[in-house]
Amino acid sequence: MYDLATRRRTVTLVDQGLSLNAVSKRTGISRHAIRQWLTRLEPGHSSRSQCSLCRADPEPPSDSRAYAYLLGLYLGDGCVSGHPSGGYTLRIACADAWPGLIDACRSAMERVRPENKVCVVQRQGCVAVTSCSKHWPCLFPQHGPGKKHERTIALTPWQQRIVDTHPWGFLRGLVHSDGCRMTNWTTRLIGGERKRYEYPRYFFTNRSDDIRRLYCDTLGKVGVEWTITHRDGTPYNVSVARRASVALMDAHIGPKC
Repeated sequence: MYDLATRRRTVTLVDQGLSLNAVSKRTGISRHAIRQWLTRLEPGHSSRSQCSLCRADPEPPSDSRAYAYLLGLYLGDGCVSGHPSGGYTLRIACADAWPGLIDACRSAMERVRPENKVCVVQRQGCVAVTSCSKHWPCLFPQHGPGKKHERTIALTPWQQRIVDTHPWGFLRGLVHSDGCRMTNWTTRLIGGERKRYEYPRYFFTNRSDDIRRLYCDTLGKVGVEWTITHRDGTPYNVSVARRASVALMDAHIGPKC
């Protein structure tokens, strides 16, 4: 029987990109055991009984606030990948420049799936916040083959209810993944003298028409005005620049940290 720390170290090696065969040779642990740990680290209980969406009477995640934020992060910079064993890994890329974002992402994963270990794997210039579970496709039914912007992305009714209940959590996740708060500037002629004028604005950039629509629809529900900017004639950025709307975004989201 391997202790929990050994299991976690072994799963981390798989998350770093090593094959099951390579990890087995390095650790001396059978590939069969490693496959099992990819879906359930802790022994003695079934992970399926702990997924509220797999019950005869399905229920959404109990921590809906954390889920709304995690859903936004997933739609922006996340992916769910399968293992040959039948398990799945949720990975969300977070830039090294935003340690607060990394902590918030990790916390949201732990609150949504407290049964599963969350690991932070260092990449070049970023980290991948990862967690293994059979149930990530249950929680993120948008999972599928191909890139998100090349397939339909739509929320299920239970997901939409969570977003309607926690719209700012959802928006915060989207902005933290694919958005930013920045300061623009222009010049104005005041009293015959040209002066520099600065103003903050929020940008959200995503190639998926469906994800941009979800973002814009949710902005509209919380009273934020937005506009679409284009790149080479193609919709690309969602801009929030009006003073009242920026103030509203600042009150609920603010800059990354």
